[in-house]
Amino acid sequence: MAVELIEKYFPNLSEDQKNQFAKLDELYKEWNEKINVISRKDMESLYEKHILHSLGIAKVMQFAPNTKVLDIGTGGGFPGIPLAILFPEVQFTLIDSIGKKITVVKEVSEGIGLKNVTAVHGRAEDLKGKFHFVVSRAVTQMPVFLRWLKGKFEKEQFNPKHNGVLYLKGGDLAEELAGLKAEIFSLKDFFESDFFETKKVVYLSKGNFNS
Repeated sequence: MAVELIEKYFPNLSEDQKNQFAKLDELYKEWNEKINVISRKDMESLYEKHILHSLGIAKVMQFAPNTKVLDIGTGGGFPGIPLAILFPEVQFTLIDSIGKKITVVKEVSEGIGLKNVTAVHGRAEDLKGKFHFVVSRAVTQMPVFLRWLKGKFEKEQFNPKHNGVLYLKGGDLAEELAGLKAEIFSLKDFFESDFFETKKVVYLSKGNFNS
């Protein structure tokens, strides 16, 4: 069920990518016993609720090689690690304010041989460097999140969409996105499971905020 679920929606994976996705199960089980980054009940549906959910961003945006992506509040590495497997020529920086979670990110990345992930323990506001895209999985309300992004964006653009934010979020977003020019993509349009019925990817170009 596990890797086959990913292959169902991403049929062009290389053997290396299939192996990397396959190894995630054992690595997350092992590290979750030591440092609880995924709820126990969710471990059984790791590939659906965490890995495939993270890859929902890839259904909306195909990152070009050499794109720099920042994953804020990555927790145990979502959405950053699944995206880094899918886009080996893209540079990912995964940041979280909880050191134990970044330990898991480093160990899992190393365990599957990812060369395109930098794991940072710290706060997004304090991070130096500029990126083409920022991704995240519902770490906070959008207006708060956008305040963290001041000065974070590269000016150069070479992707299908303008540099900006790709945010995984569920439920009713009307109030949270009021006054913003957001594109909203329903993951139920891409993935069949009931889990994705209310799940969305929100895209905001950096023109929406003071970047």
